[in-house]
Amino acid sequence: MTSPNFAGLGLPDSLLHALTAHKFTTPTPIQLDAIPPLLKGRDLLGIAQTGSGKTFAFALPILTYLMAEPGVRRHSRPAR
Repeated sequence: MTSPNFAGLGLPDSLLHALTAHKFTTPTPIQLDAIPPLLKGRDLLGIAQTGSGKTFAFALPILTYLMAEPGVRRHSRPAR
C-alpha cells in the first residue's frame, strides 16, 4: 500500500506544485480527514494536537477557493 499524498485530496495543480517545492509530501491525519469535505464546502470542526497541521488543513481549501476565480474580487468585512 502506498502512503497517502496531497495529490489524492483534490487540490489544484498549482498548490500541489507549491507543496512539492516546499517539501510537503505527506498530509497529516487531520489534513487527510479535513481537506476533502472542506473542498466540497462542508462545515467542519477539527480537533487535533498542537503541531498536527490543523491550520494547513483549513488554509489549503481556502486558498483553493480563492484561486478558483482569479478575476473575481473578494473583500473582507470588519467585525462589528
